[in-house]
Amino acid sequence: MGYSDAGCYGGEIRTPNLDRLARGGLRFTQFYNTARCWPTRAVITTGYYAQQVRRDALPGLPGGGQGKRPAWAPLVPEMLKPLGYRAYHSGKWHIDGKPLAGGFDHSYSLEDHNHYFYPNRHTEDDQPLSPVEPGGDYYATTAIADHAIKCLQRHAREHREQPFYHYLCFTSPHFPLQALQEDIDRYRDRYRCGWDVIRAERSERLKQLGIAQNDPPALEREVGPPYDFPKDRDKLGAGEILHPLAWNELTVEQREFQATKMAIHAAMVDRMDREIGRVIDQLEQMGALENTLILFASDNGASAEIMVRGDGHDPQAAPGSGATFLCLGPGWSSAANTPFRRHKTWVHEGGISTPLIAHWPKGIRARGELRRTPTHLIDIVPTVLELAGGEPPKTWQGQAVPPPPGRSLAPLFAADGAWRHDDLWWCHDGHRALRAGDWKIVADRDAPWELYDLGKDRGESNNLADKHPDKVRELQSRWNRHADDFRALALKDLPPKQRGVK
Repeated sequence: MGYSDAGCYGGEIRTPNLDRLARGGLRFTQFYNTARCWPTRAVITTGYYAQQVRRDALPGLPGGGQGKRPAWAPLVPEMLKPLGYRAYHSGKWHIDGKPLAGGFDHSYSLEDHNHYFYPNRHTEDDQPLSPVEPGGDYYATTAIADHAIKCLQRHAREHREQPFYHYLCFTSPHFPLQALQEDIDRYRDRYRCGWDVIRAERSERLKQLGIAQNDPPALEREVGPPYDFPKDRDKLGAGEILHPLAWNELTVEQREFQATKMAIHAAMVDRMDREIGRVIDQLEQMGALENTLILFASDNGASAEIMVRGDGHDPQAAPGSGATFLCLGPGWSSAANTPFRRHKTWVHEGGISTPLIAHWPKGIRARGELRRTPTHLIDIVPTVLELAGGEPPKTWQGQAVPPPPGRSLAPLFAADGAWRHDDLWWCHDGHRALRAGDWKIVADRDAPWELYDLGKDRGESNNLADKHPDKVRELQSRWNRHADDFRALALKDLPPKQRGVK
């Protein structure tokens, strides 16, 4: 999901339920994720940078989507159990281990990421469920909300006196672009104007809302998908394009194909918002909305990827149906990430910037305010633990637990600028970045560092590396120091052979 997809962040997609949460709470304007799904999920459930817990890679460090957490790194529910909490999970997992083994009392895990209408792999309470047969009324976004509501209803019946933690993980709007036809029809003609117009419209609304001041950077016509699958492109036909050209340069066929893709993306976000509304209704019905902290964020920026997986792509089928496999691509990803640069997997602002909405009527007196302090998903676990009356463990399973890198957001619920991180750090897929104050260094894999003053240029248009080489060296030294520390921590408890020691 892109930074500006939701209405309360400048988007034209109808998101009345997210907008309601924003009006009744806070929007963070400089909140960050990790640029990819599985490292983000490691961060949000452990409180550590993904590299610290071997869930993303560094040179010389095993990790990534198959990495296994150290024994000293529990998940949030395990930390909340001593405080009396029940814990529930609904949706995507993408963390090592199983949900119930990680402290959840109930879980619906959608492990098939290629099907919204008839998944082959999904589990309930860690037990496999039968594949969903085509032709039924299953849709993943609704099924995930159904499970969340079922958990909340059961909690209200059987555990009303206990507090709860719910990890609600919609897959939408991750590819493949698949949506209910009635939802697609709402946006059928909205995107025929093209991504240039949508970027300009969103940029203007972001300025009016006070969320962003910078104009979107020029489209990077040379930057296509992060990974190349030429055989997949052949399956998609002449309407697909690899680079974000100006809309008026596209053929009639390309414009139609691209406008349809964005209509499906919008439909997926719209449906997610509707299902969030159902969950909010359930919280109201059980009398829990006023004293429940709701946090909404995206695990990475919008995606420029183009590929075909799962059951393939039938060009004769209705676009967005279960027989098709479409991806947003770099043109619309650039629009979805307005007013920033680049996409998912990159650690430029477009890849790592996410909305964060915080809604908690009993605990947040501010209504509709913005928070501009640079913050990160590493701050979520400290926030949850502080508000629950706990703190990060000092030991776990007989091992010392290192101090987590994040800080509680709770002081920011009262006033902006209550504290600032010394720095924030990124590394994914060879891309790397560090932000200290308004200064940010960022580099694509094997490319030299770029330097930006985000206070003046959050669109990362004016590279100051040549003007301030000393600042680049200073921030590079910080980046290297963190990388060395994270590597040492992640390797510490591994057997010698896995650490590369002979």
